[in-house]
Amino acid sequence: MPETERELVIKVVAMPRDTNAGGDMFGGWIVSQMDLAGAVHARKSTRSRIVTVAIDNLVFHKPVFVGDCVICYASTERIGTTSITIKVDVMVARRNGTDEEEQVTEGSFVYVAIGDDRKPIPLQPPV
Repeated sequence: MPETERELVIKVVAMPRDTNAGGDMFGGWIVSQMDLAGAVHARKSTRSRIVTVAIDNLVFHKPVFVGDCVICYASTERIGTTSITIKVDVMVARRNGTDEEEQVTEGSFVYVAIGDDRKPIPLQPPV
């Protein structure tokens, strides 16, 4: 399946409580936002319960600073029988007041549909 057009999924301002020891945004916080964005996008392709099973090709290009507006875009890379792979691009609008977006992070998130027994099941099409 060809990659879908990317969708704006999350916009959030980076806050001081999520910084690392160096004062930049903690990488785990950014990954958490990416996982949420990927899951929101994946849910549009299935009514199945999905869980994250893998993160591939995660790259931190530039730091995120307190006050930056973090913008997560998502697109579908692949839909399989039980899984869906979502590409997440993270951009920031720096707090300097310009609206220009700059890419800071990217990665692919793999979600698998599971049943009540928490075992993989075929993806159910959306209603």
